[in-house]
Amino acid sequence: MALSDNEQQILAQIEHDLKADERFAQAVSSSGLYRHSARTAWWAGVGIVVCLALTILALQIHFLLAFAGFIAMLGCALIVERQLRAMSKVGLRDVAETLRTSRMNAQKMREKFTRER
Repeated sequence: MALSDNEQQILAQIEHDLKADERFAQAVSSSGLYRHSARTAWWAGVGIVVCLALTILALQIHFLLAFAGFIAMLGCALIVERQLRAMSKVGLRDVAETLRTSRMNAQKMREKFTRER
C-alpha cells in the first residue's frame, strides 16, 4: 500500500527530526543499546571481588557471616551472567568494538602529545 504525498512528507519530517536529535541517536546506537547492561555487569563484577574479600575477612569472625558474603558473591555472579546473556554475542561485540575504539583514540592522543613535546 503506497503512502500519499502528505504521509510521505510527515514520515520524512519525523525521520529528519529523529536524525537531528543527538541524544536519541546516541541512545539507540549500537553501543548505547548495551551500555546499561555492560555497566551493570561491570558493577556486579566489582561486587564479586568485594564480596570475596569480605568473605575471606568474615571467616576470621564467624562462619555464618562468611556464608552471607558467599551468598552475596553468588548473587553478583548471577547478575553478571544475566546481563551478559541479555547482551548476547552481538552486544558483546559492540561493547568490545566501542572499548577498542576508545583505546585507539586514547593511544592516538598520547602519541600526538608526546610528539609535540
